[in-house]
Amino acid sequence: MNIQRFLGATALVGVLSAMPAVAHGQAAKRITDTDQTTSAQAAGLDQPTNTANADGSDNNGEIIVTGSRIRNPRYTGADPVTVLTRDDATANGFSTTTDLLQSNAVTNGTSQINNAYGGYVTNGGPGANTLSLRGFGTSRTLILLNGRRLAPSGSRGAVGSADLNSLPNAMVDRVEVLNSGASSIYGSDAVAGVINVITRRKVHGIELNGEVNVPQVGAGTQKRISMLFGASGDRFTIDGSLEYYKRDALAYGDRDFLQCAQGLRLDGKGGGMGSGDFIDPATGKAKCYGLSNGTGDQGVTINTIGLPNVNGTAVVLAPGVPVGYGALPTSAGFGSAAQQVCNRFRPNPAVTTGAYRGFECVGGGALTTDIRDTFPKTLLNQALISPTENYNGFLSGTYKLHALGDAEIYSELLVSRRKSSQLGNRQFTIDYNQGSLLLPTNLRGLNFGACSSNFPTCIPGTPIAVRVFANYGNYNNYQTSDFVKFSGGIRGNLFGGFRYDAYASKSWSDAKYTTDLILTSRLAQSLDVVASGSGFACRNAIGGCVAAPVFSNAIIGGDFSGAQSWFNYVVAPVTGNTKFRETTFSLNVDGPLFKLPGGTAQIALGAERRTQSIDDTPSTESQNNNLYGFTSSTATRGSDAVSEVFGEIQLPILHDQIIHDLTISGSGRYTHYRSYGGNTTYKFGGTLAPTTWLLFRGSYGTSFRAPQLFEQYLGSTSGFQSALGDPCNALTAASSPVRIANCAKEGIGLGFNQTSSIQVNQRGGAQSGLQPEKSNSLNLGGVLSPRFGNVELSFSADYFDMKLRNGVSQLAYSTILQQCYDDPQFRANGVCSLVTRSSAGALTVVTGYVNISTSKLRGIDYNARIALPVGPGKLALNAQVTQYLQRYNQQLPTDSITELTGLYTGNAYPRFTGVFDGTYTLKRLSVHYSMEWTQHLDSNAYFGGGPTYNFRVPDYFLHTLSGTYRADRFALTMGVRNLFDTDPPQMSSGAFNRIGNSPLYSGYDFAGRSFFVNVSTKF
Repeated sequence: MNIQRFLGATALVGVLSAMPAVAHGQAAKRITDTDQTTSAQAAGLDQPTNTANADGSDNNGEIIVTGSRIRNPRYTGADPVTVLTRDDATANGFSTTTDLLQSNAVTNGTSQINNAYGGYVTNGGPGANTLSLRGFGTSRTLILLNGRRLAPSGSRGAVGSADLNSLPNAMVDRVEVLNSGASSIYGSDAVAGVINVITRRKVHGIELNGEVNVPQVGAGTQKRISMLFGASGDRFTIDGSLEYYKRDALAYGDRDFLQCAQGLRLDGKGGGMGSGDFIDPATGKAKCYGLSNGTGDQGVTINTIGLPNVNGTAVVLAPGVPVGYGALPTSAGFGSAAQQVCNRFRPNPAVTTGAYRGFECVGGGALTTDIRDTFPKTLLNQALISPTENYNGFLSGTYKLHALGDAEIYSELLVSRRKSSQLGNRQFTIDYNQGSLLLPTNLRGLNFGACSSNFPTCIPGTPIAVRVFANYGNYNNYQTSDFVKFSGGIRGNLFGGFRYDAYASKSWSDAKYTTDLILTSRLAQSLDVVASGSGFACRNAIGGCVAAPVFSNAIIGGDFSGAQSWFNYVVAPVTGNTKFRETTFSLNVDGPLFKLPGGTAQIALGAERRTQSIDDTPSTESQNNNLYGFTSSTATRGSDAVSEVFGEIQLPILHDQIIHDLTISGSGRYTHYRSYGGNTTYKFGGTLAPTTWLLFRGSYGTSFRAPQLFEQYLGSTSGFQSALGDPCNALTAASSPVRIANCAKEGIGLGFNQTSSIQVNQRGGAQSGLQPEKSNSLNLGGVLSPRFGNVELSFSADYFDMKLRNGVSQLAYSTILQQCYDDPQFRANGVCSLVTRSSAGALTVVTGYVNISTSKLRGIDYNARIALPVGPGKLALNAQVTQYLQRYNQQLPTDSITELTGLYTGNAYPRFTGVFDGTYTLKRLSVHYSMEWTQHLDSNAYFGGGPTYNFRVPDYFLHTLSGTYRADRFALTMGVRNLFDTDPPQMSSGAFNRIGNSPLYSGYDFAGRSFFVNVSTKF
């Protein structure tokens, strides 16, 4: 057993055997500082500076627990609430609130969109960081700032969630996490739960803070500097912060485990991972993929050309036998009797015979194509962790009027700017038309494929002679995202102990996004040439056209240095703009109703009006479908408005009478959307405490989510998928009889070979009558918290059960085709209306957001804590474990239910995750150790790993060690994150997006061992 596993196991056994507990589920106690503390407080660290309510008020010890609007000095909520402080973030080396929120302590090991997703299409656009509680989706997790909604922000058309980059990190005092549906309290989006980020209050003087986090590899450094300030008087308070954060890029080339992406296949004979990969005869080693292979089997070919079979006749090659196309290497990947068809070649001057002299075969047809690629150095430049610069400012204030019920005016201003970028690498496909003067004469008459709309640079009616698969090299995406939220209100006293709170806010999000792209029209214009002097010129020279380069080995190899003016002509920065607006008005009234044996019944009533609008305007080139190799999109524009009335009641039935406490509560909300109409949600729950050290709690409620604006009004986008996805492609007599019959109805018989890519057009759901989602959740749990002198001990277990119905989902094009062509009713099936086939057999599929999916989630949260004196100091141990019992996502009612727990499917669904930590405090010094654990993920059985693939990854442990010294006006924290420099685990290619050889999963640390220092001082 290696030292990492030994220490990890020791920590796990030691912590659990001592029954320690984190402050999970008892936020009320945490905030009032009466009968619960957080791990930081129990360890003797500084007490929180914020004793205000979640909405920013301060009411003589009365508090509002996240998940309730009732103010009460002793109410413990019916739902568990996790509390994380700024001290927790500092001790664990989290440079931002984003890092804290996306850690296992909040996400329970589920996948999150972080800065490793720069090259992927994500909601909110590249550079945005979002949160999905329990993996239920970002649009089903509500983010609050001081008890109020944080509006969505980001770039591109799919803006629907708050960007965590906009949070004021320096001002965050604590984060409260409610892992339970709360639509009856907060309205739409609070399906999976609520994140309430609470800022500090009553900062006195000036505080300066600086933090640096440096990975051992020397790249990807994070720096954050901030200034906090505050002043207060008899009638006013002012608090604010200014902050600058910068994260440098961490490139593929900076990490050893990313130097060579491989298939990591098995040989089926007991060999390990990679034993089934192609071994390059030149090096004796497995071949590195030339481009990120994603979910594909062989990677994306580069530095090669596509050529037709000679005279349209297949040329069959035996392994190792040169037959004009060049030598086909013999390897373990090819059976000795294998015969392959070639249509991919790369330059090789040693080949002097055959139809394609100077080129050797490297794949095509059934040939294993791992050997296609050449590995360009530009691949290692692309960003593993993308860079960003964030600027944040926050200002809050209150002023007492001594009028209108001793009213207080309050306001907040949040301003942020994110400047982010993502360096990627891509292929450049160049189609030389039949007869092109840019080709050598022996290649001009070839016919690689017919010109169609799928090949927009070819000349209509003229076949493609040669296709070049070159390495484009590095390209950049960059965004500037500005977010402003201004809010304010007035709160005061009414008659009979009632209070009022009138609130208004306005949020603005403006983003500009730019990508370096190839323009289809310019590329096509440059490839249509005529002779001009000793060279060539564009047939149509309008717009400063530069003729494409002559076909050459340099061009095949991605070397455009000799054709830079042409490259600069066909490539241009393409810019779009996104605007999102949100306006909110609300009025809340709360107070006592009547006396009960356990205390005074409390009620809260309110109304809210909220409007939203989105306006995403892609570049003109995108709207005109003029982006070569990239999806096009049109404008996304729409708005909606919601009016709501809500109420909540709390009934303290008993208190220190027969039993210690019995309290029940209920809440309800009526919501009316302009686009959907009305809907009612409710929730009821309660707590039962037979004694002071034993508490039972539970709740049941319904939630509701109106589709996001982008889900309704997403502008039409188009893209292309592999021709192999056509259900009528390569049918044989052994194929499904239903599918054979349906294809025959369209004039397609057995043996049909689809040569055109499938065009996929996406659209918003408003056109198809999209409706809201509905869900229900059940939570049952208990807390055991006896006290033994100076020993604090607690243990809690909470069962959760959530089910989502009528879920908004985007139908996959493959699902639409399968449902259509495998249905005996065929075109009578409604889903077939989304499929059209041209007279030439080409497919077009329209997909959008529809109400089809059902999701189910059950599990148990375990939390344990012990704090006790040890020697001259104090030791606090904490454990937080989540066990998932069931999880499935059923996209269509006809789909079979597949258990996802324990699988990696592109998203991670671990069966167990845990966070364990311990802190020892001695006067001004404290030492902190933590371990994050994600149980193994095994998708071999589900995805048919069999003898060829390994889709299983082992348990993953991440260790952090830090120390803190605190003086009266000074604090210093130093530590190491990923103490043992653990690389992410590896799995075979063939089913999932990978980074190098590792699954793309936010639960893994891609940066490696990092050293961090945090310094703060007060004036």
